[in-house]
Amino acid sequence: MPQLIASVKGVEVKHVFLHKDRTTLGRKPENDIVLDTMVVSGSHCAFDLVGVADVFLQDLGSTNGTYVNDRMLKERTQLQDGDVIAIGPYRIKYLQASEEPSSFGGGTHMLSVDPPQLQATLSVKNGSSAGLEMPVVKAVTTFGKPGVCVVSVAHRRGGFFVTHLGGPTAPLLNGAPFSTEPVQLTDSDILELAGTRMQFQLRE
Repeated sequence: MPQLIASVKGVEVKHVFLHKDRTTLGRKPENDIVLDTMVVSGSHCAFDLVGVADVFLQDLGSTNGTYVNDRMLKERTQLQDGDVIAIGPYRIKYLQASEEPSSFGGGTHMLSVDPPQLQATLSVKNGSSAGLEMPVVKAVTTFGKPGVCVVSVAHRRGGFFVTHLGGPTAPLLNGAPFSTEPVQLTDSDILELAGTRMQFQLRE
């Protein structure tokens, strides 16, 4: 089954299997694949599934363009296995004939079959939601407010990594700003998103 694996700076942020005849991608929430950054247009591009495994990519008049293997997409084009699609900071690898894992009961956004050895949570430390604990249970979990500040926390073999995905307000880690480069989190780190302070915690 055809699939898309999206990453930012080498950190996988989405893993989508193409079930539908047309899968849309853009910044607006009504898209099938939502990438929340201003360089992605509201309705950016679409993936058309033809037959069992043929996928055609079409740019939907995006502002900044859609690139396939570093070439701007000019017309509806059939994707080839291994093609890399570039949209803003995202790199999306297209795989044509990969089977969907069955061990997750259809959970298409899981990126790792290895169970986590440590349980991670983000605990809100200020504001009206102070005391709220949000578990980081998926391979990639996003936090923040779209259009303001959004980050992802990815669970990889080496630990947990936070990446700034979008929004004009820079997130802070222990009081220092960080960009789209993934940064590894350690126990008790303080993450601040647009004024909301959260403490990262690891438990066995």
